Order: sequence, then C-alpha cells, then structure tokens
Amino acid sequence: MIYITRKESFNAAHKLARPDWSDDHNLEVFGKCANPNWHGHNYQLFVTVKGEINPETGFLVDLKWMKEIINEHIIDKLDHRNLNLDVDFMEGKLASTENLVIAVWDQLLPHIQTGGAILHCVKIYETENNFVEYFG
Repeated sequence: MIYITRKESFNAAHKLARPDWSDDHNLEVFGKCANPNWHGHNYQLFVTVKGEINPETGFLVDLKWMKEIINEHIIDKLDHRNLNLDVDFMEGKLASTENLVIAVWDQLLPHIQTGGAILHCVKIYETENNFVEYFG
C-alpha cells in the first residue's frame, strides 16, 4: 500500500455563530470568530489517497487527475467565497474547520473511488498552527 498527497490552497471568509443563539452568547463561545462582519483564512488543503501502484504507469493515481478532481469539486466552490453563504455543501452547517473537513471528504469520496484509489485522509490547515484531519 502506498500513500500520495495533493496540496491545494484556498482563501475563504466565515464566522462561527449559531443563529439560534444571541450575539452575546455567540461571542462568549466563539470569541472574535463570531464577528458579525466575518473574518477570513488562507487555508491549506491536503488530500491523501492510498492504494497499489499501477505496474503500467508506475502511479497510484495521475496527480494531474487528482488536481482536476480537487479543483472542480472543492477549490472552485471554496476559493474567495463565504463558507456560511456561498458554499452549497456547507449549507446548514456551522462553518467550523471540523465541519468543513468532513464536508470536503464527502464531496471527494465518490470521485476518488472512480479513479481507482482509496481516500485516506483530508487535512485542512486553517492557520499555520491549527489544522484538522479526517479519516472518514
């Protein structure tokens, strides 16, 4: 079994706030991340797949194909967007990095499977110090 990872980047705005809570309670729980005027991050996305090397190509997957899948289904929908307002697969979800990484996994899973690989991990760095990993 071999693992290969593709890294992509996107910029997005969001805020952490529950609509069923008061502004004061959101501020108490989420701090400045509940800013009503939003805030943004320069996210780093890492998608790791695993499987066996194709003896004809020497590849697990063609990284150009992987880039196209990630860009079409994830980056094009997230980059320079508001996670709370603009992203269909985040609708109705609190825009935390934890929820985002699961939503990205769910979007990628069927496409990665058709390429003959197994989705192993999705990792999102929200800041240089904070990241979330999801293994399904």
